[in-house]
Amino acid sequence: MGDLNSICARVRENVITTIGTLGVGHIGGSLSIVDLLVVLYEKHMHVDPANPKMEGRDRLIVSKGHAGPAVYAMLAEKGFFDKSWLLTLNQSNTNLPSHCDMHRTPGIDMTTGSLGQGFSCAMGVAKASKIRRDGATIYTIIGDGESQEGQIWEAAMFAAQQKLDNVIAFTDYNNMQIDGNVDDICDIGPLADKWRAFGWNTIEVEDGHDVDAIDSAIVEAKQSDKPSMIILKTVKGKGVKFIEEMGYGNHSIPMTPELVEQALAEVRGTK
Repeated sequence: MGDLNSICARVRENVITTIGTLGVGHIGGSLSIVDLLVVLYEKHMHVDPANPKMEGRDRLIVSKGHAGPAVYAMLAEKGFFDKSWLLTLNQSNTNLPSHCDMHRTPGIDMTTGSLGQGFSCAMGVAKASKIRRDGATIYTIIGDGESQEGQIWEAAMFAAQQKLDNVIAFTDYNNMQIDGNVDDICDIGPLADKWRAFGWNTIEVEDGHDVDAIDSAIVEAKQSDKPSMIILKTVKGKGVKFIEEMGYGNHSIPMTPELVEQALAEVRGTK
């Protein structure tokens, strides 16, 4: 999937430029979901950039709402809005706040940022879709630190009991959260066993940046009669070595013009 990898590099460029324009932002967790976003929007999601509120469309609810810059970069790539918007991140009167807001950004299906709540909203949207019989698939992305929230597991029980087989969820499992490694703060493992115990079809992807592996996991999930959780083992800050090497310190960092140029040069070298 060489073309998809080229799009991933382009979206990473846009994430870096977006955050660089503001000078600070959640770059680590944004870069770690770029490959997933590209596979979803390029291969799987039934959406129309010219009609973002189209009835029966698939939804993506990014419960880890601080990864908004990655979502914005992908939406701009697909033509939901002009790429010039990316230069207004979190500025006065912007349509692109630091966390996703459904009332301000075309293509955002749920306002998120308070961790755990977006996932519950996704289950409600999936239930509504079942009632309407509109055929939509509801995709949702949660973080591994976010998975320490009890609300995640309440929603998981609801989805299994309601047989929401129209849900395909992803855990961005980079084992890092804002103030440390996940397994040092509140270990969530064995994560796959937990999801299976909660009645979910569970798939593990060893390289959560491999677009072929992500694609295959989604295809497999679509065949299940249960809600599906795809656990992606990722690298926080993926694609820029100096950001990756910061570890959990890259959750939100200043991006000076010099660092932006260094990061862009590295990403452009992967094309």
